[in-house]
Amino acid sequence: MKNYDFDRVPSRKNTDSVKWDYLQRYFGQEDVLPMWVADMDFPSPPAVSQALEERVQHQIYGYTAPPDSLRAAICHWIRRKHDWEVEEEWLILTTGVIPAMSTALHTFTRPGDTILIQPPVYPPFFSLVTKNGRKLVENPLTLQNGSYSMDLEDLAGKVKDVEMLFLCSPHNPVGRIWTREELEQLGELASKEVVVVSDEIWWDLSLGEKHVPFGSLPAHISGNSITCISPSKTFNIPGLKVGAAIIPDHKLRRRFVKELERRCLSGGNIFGFIAAEAAYSEGDEWLYQLKNYLQGNIDFLLNFFTAHLPEIKVIKPQGTFVVWLDFRGLRLTEDELRELILKQARVGLISGLEFGREGAGFQRINIACPREGLKEGLERILEAVKARE
Repeated sequence: MKNYDFDRVPSRKNTDSVKWDYLQRYFGQEDVLPMWVADMDFPSPPAVSQALEERVQHQIYGYTAPPDSLRAAICHWIRRKHDWEVEEEWLILTTGVIPAMSTALHTFTRPGDTILIQPPVYPPFFSLVTKNGRKLVENPLTLQNGSYSMDLEDLAGKVKDVEMLFLCSPHNPVGRIWTREELEQLGELASKEVVVVSDEIWWDLSLGEKHVPFGSLPAHISGNSITCISPSKTFNIPGLKVGAAIIPDHKLRRRFVKELERRCLSGGNIFGFIAAEAAYSEGDEWLYQLKNYLQGNIDFLLNFFTAHLPEIKVIKPQGTFVVWLDFRGLRLTEDELRELILKQARVGLISGLEFGREGAGFQRINIACPREGLKEGLERILEAVKARE
């Protein structure tokens, strides 16, 4: 068994990395330690690189259809990792989760229809709705004793008037792995006319808790659902633009495919297909070791704040590699918090307000980096806070 070294990584500078090379554009300054956008600083599994290198050597990169072996690899992975029997015909390959969600939006709703989301949540959930002429209804999560939960009472009063529900599972940014009971309660509240579109891009990155795919629930709950997945977060290949929508209902699936064809969005990336198949076929041990390393980083972060900055509360994630930090104990305005993190600490995080108004006073940090890099970022924050005292 090979041991993977997540402490030693190549530099990503001067590779057109969004995370590392566009700091001036995003933060307005270059001297920032980037811990924001949700990709990892770790190399992808060696099997992925090897498969890509072999294909590159062919030197012809013409139009390429997704091979049947890719669909088989995805279904086998889902069966092994998520205890869900997915048939190959249920898979509609896409260029990612957000494109799949956008296609679902255009397939099953019309301008003026109402879409429900559960903030604080991934920013594209907002823009997908508002930029496409749909109405936004918010069912905010509730925070109690350091953990978030769904407000099912509020949901019950709102979901009956919507056409579609965007579910984030596992949840970004708060890191919740929804329980089967929670998902079933949500599904029971959603009428058969509500299409549940579940973003499950983080589903392989659960850290202890068992992830339950929404589509694996009983048919009377999940029959009107679309589960959107991708290997991009799991294996650090988001730049290869590959994902899938899992749609068990043949009528929904047929309508979804027609919309892809109408918008000329069917097809995909030859290298994305190759990387995904290699990752799903040979990435088990790498992922196991990665999750152990990520858990170590989370433990390090928790211990650091407990020991040095107890006024900053950590929402301990059950999954993902992003962590939701509660800075409200510092009693700063949003401008003051931005000044502290960006100008004084010189750390690039994402403001909680990008995830909705419920994110006021919060910041999201990406901990998928070597532990020394995480330590440097946290020490910068500590130094900046102490300098204010």
